[in-house]
Amino acid sequence: MKYFVASGEDRRLTAGSRKALRGSFVELSDGVTHYELTGPEGGDVVVMVGALTIPLFYWDRLVAELHARGLRTMAFSAYGRGYSDRVRARYDEKLFVRQLADLTDRLGLTARPLHLVGTSMGALVSMEYAARYRSSVSTLTIVGPAGLTKPKPTSPNRLLRSDLLAGFVARRRGLQLLQGHLGHNVRDPELGAKLTEMVLDGFRFEGSLYAVFDTLQHLPVAGRDDLFRRTGELGIPTLLLWGDEDNVTPLVHFDTARALLKPQQHHVITECGHMAPFERPRDVADRIAPFVAARTERLDS
Repeated sequence: MKYFVASGEDRRLTAGSRKALRGSFVELSDGVTHYELTGPEGGDVVVMVGALTIPLFYWDRLVAELHARGLRTMAFSAYGRGYSDRVRARYDEKLFVRQLADLTDRLGLTARPLHLVGTSMGALVSMEYAARYRSSVSTLTIVGPAGLTKPKPTSPNRLLRSDLLAGFVARRRGLQLLQGHLGHNVRDPELGAKLTEMVLDGFRFEGSLYAVFDTLQHLPVAGRDDLFRRTGELGIPTLLLWGDEDNVTPLVHFDTARALLKPQQHHVITECGHMAPFERPRDVADRIAPFVAARTERLDS
């Protein structure tokens, strides 16, 4: 799909504009990445891999909970999201895995195996990263993952296969479709409003809608059973979390995910929608912290 700037994208990310923005920035092989590495020095590092639309701010409340439990965190915005570059490249799994590998390497985080947390589309990126860099991953936490619905003619990567159609839909109805998608993510209306405000603020930067729709074209979010199966065969200690009222990646896929991933632990978070790290950060941290600690003790023994 040809790169475009949509109506309403009235901001541009530059070295100058980034000086007034929160967080840190680093030039990687495909572009500038926005990240925050924070928390107790010496704590085990939890790396958080986000979903289709979210910036690193999405993780703020979970980050605070993990810091309180002695863990260090690294959150970042994928290319095309938050304050990371809108790259003029194919937004596929290879791009996002390469970004994660470049970033962890540049920050010197691979000296000791990492604890990966991936949600929704970010779960797919996390699993692919784990397959390629098995020795770098100590634990894997998967939250409300995409990928287990059956491919249909209306699956995004099939429906938007035509560059002409994808570009037309993205320009004409992209923002409307994005707002509709965000409305299904969070159970609590007040939190949902905060999420929508957070995401749409980032979508004022040039190239944002292009990034999302190119991702929908080139990163399949259905029919990924084989990726789940291969991840389950890696032998990485895995924690599976899911909201009981997830309307984006429904709980009906929970048993399939368990069968394929073979997680050491699994848990359904009650009264929770698709975005458990954002909606129920304390509950998620209560599951992640002891899971990470148990693995750390084995590594040190």
